Amino acid sequence: MRRDLGGHLPLHYAAWDATFAERGLTCPMEFLIRHNGKPTDRIVALYNAEFSQALDIKKFTEDKEHRTYLLLDQAQPIEPVAALARRYHGHLPMAVVSGSNRANVERALRAAGLWALFPVVLTADDGLPPKPAPDLFLEAARRIQVEPRDCQVFEDADAGLEAARCAGMLATDVRFIVGEPAL
Repeated sequence: MRRDLGGHLPLHYAAWDATFAERGLTCPMEFLIRHNGKPTDRIVALYNAEFSQALDIKKFTEDKEHRTYLLLDQAQPIEPVAALARRYHGHLPMAVVSGSNRANVERALRAAGLWALFPVVLTADDGLPPKPAPDLFLEAARRIQVEPRDCQVFEDADAGLEAARCAGMLATDVRFIVGEPAL
C-alpha cells in the first residue's frame, strides 16, 4: 500500500477510483502513480488527453476532492518518516509542502497526529506554481528561515522529487523506505 507522510495516498486512490467508477470509467493505477503529486485538475486533463475522454475537469476535480476529504480521517502515516518528524519537532525547523488543498492536508495530518509538528504548511491553495516547479519548496525554506541547500525533503512523488531538486534541496524518495519503488 502506497503511503505518504500524512497517510493519505491510499485514500486519494480510493477517491480516484470511486470518482471514475461513478462515470462508468476506470483509471490504471500506473497512470495515477505516474502523475502523483500533480494537481487534480491537471491529472484529469492528462487523463482526458491520454485516454481520449472529455471529462468536465472542474466537476470531476470537485467530486474527487470531496470524496478524498471524507476519507481523510482514516489517514495512517509512513511511520519511519513520521517518527523523524516527531523526533526533530522543536529541534529543527520543519514544513509540509503538498500539492493537495489545505483542507485535505490539515485533515490528513490531524488524523495521523502530525498537524501540531509543522508550523509551516504550504498547499495548492497558496497560489504558487505546483510541483514539479520548485516554488512551494523555496517558499517553505524562506518561511522556516533555512537556505534551500540545507533542506532535506521527504517525497512520495516524482513531481515532488523534481521540484525539490530544482530548488537545490536534498530529496529522499520515501517510496523506497516502505519498499514501494517508483514505476
